[in-house]
Amino acid sequence: MANLNPSPPILPSTITPEPVWRSRRQLLAAAGLAATGLGWSGASRAQSQPDKPALAGKRNAALSVSEDLTPERDITTYNNFYEFGLDKEDPFLFSGSMKTEPWAIAVEGEVAKPKVFGLDELLKLAPMEERIYRLRCVEAWSMVIPWMGYSLSALLRKVEPTGNAKYVEFVTDMQPEAMPGLRSRILRWPYRESLRMDEAMHPLTMLVYGLYGKQLPNQNGAPVRLAVPWKYGFKSAKSIVRIRVVEHLPMSSWMEVAPHEYGFYANVNPDVPHPRWSQAMERRIGGSVFAPRVRTQLFNGYADQVASLYAGLDLRQNY
Repeated sequence: MANLNPSPPILPSTITPEPVWRSRRQLLAAAGLAATGLGWSGASRAQSQPDKPALAGKRNAALSVSEDLTPERDITTYNNFYEFGLDKEDPFLFSGSMKTEPWAIAVEGEVAKPKVFGLDELLKLAPMEERIYRLRCVEAWSMVIPWMGYSLSALLRKVEPTGNAKYVEFVTDMQPEAMPGLRSRILRWPYRESLRMDEAMHPLTMLVYGLYGKQLPNQNGAPVRLAVPWKYGFKSAKSIVRIRVVEHLPMSSWMEVAPHEYGFYANVNPDVPHPRWSQAMERRIGGSVFAPRVRTQLFNGYADQVASLYAGLDLRQNY
């Protein structure tokens, strides 16, 4: 597809500061509008959101945390999906016309059996299970989400990565007629993210098809997204249409526009601040605009499972 955005991207430093949009959301709440995550003009647009069917699967207790879940309302009305706009409620308000059927993911590159997988095949590729994961945003807020899906490794094994396979790149969809945010210059579209092969093959790295027992809402990355719970949320690409297995480190979207702020690893680390704010604490979103603040844990609390992946690596230099 032709480049929609030949102009230089907007620098992340020009994004509305968190205290500003936080104050705006509190103002909406005071006006009685934040209970549904809507602004003044949002109610009619939100009604166009399609209903999602149920998605069955057993809970994987071994890979789930035992913490209070973030309410579904908050998960589906407060998120970042810049293809639909920069405000937290924009994905909920503007994603209703996004087409999620038919859908396919092309898996290619350093694999012995490249293939295009249709959504029906993906849904049956491995047993569906529920996993309760923490989600930590680089903006210092967090949620606890009951995702539905299975480990990404199940898909990668189907295509048989070669001996040259060192990284996995994820490319997301572009639907200009349904995604008003594509007109912005904050990033070069489509959105791209990547993992090391051993990170991609880790059991915690998850292909997600649903939450709260239903197929993913459009605003949360329908019909299939990634969840990498020990990394900041921007590493978990949404609405994936292409997976490339490659030998050399690919350039991800945030690395391209601000490498001094958003490194390749993006591991949650309370001791490494973002250049513009501390990462030591986080706001746990859930039911109130006055969200409680809690201490951030190294690797988002998944150190026992993933710290060995980074043995001998300087986590300050490799952020």
